Amino acid sequence: MNIVGLYCALLTIVYLVLSFRTIGFRRKLRVALGDDKNISLTKAIRAHCNFSEYVPLALLAISFVAQQGAASTLIHALGSALLIGRISHAYGISQIKEDLRFRQLGMLLTFSVLITSCLFLIYKFFI
Repeated sequence: MNIVGLYCALLTIVYLVLSFRTIGFRRKLRVALGDDKNISLTKAIRAHCNFSEYVPLALLAISFVAQQGAASTLIHALGSALLIGRISHAYGISQIKEDLRFRQLGMLLTFSVLITSCLFLIYKFFI
């Protein structure tokens, strides 16, 4: 069973939604490059970019954790935390009247996944 593959697929769906959302704003506003100082487009771009900045490294780290023989519950915990965190962050950053709690929860979950994965991998290296 490829647990990481499941989370990769689910996160890819989120990535596509964010991509299509950004493309939709660009078409509607007729902005090919940049954001034309439109706050909605700016937020869509940042939600998409922030996702693409964190998810690849986090998935790679989770993959290494899985390769080290971690329990499936840990892999599911890391994958679901990353998925929930990235959705929460994307939702929070996309709001015109932003509620920072969604962004903060998203970053807390994402950083927790990265830190937990790093600590696990370092521990496994030395034992």
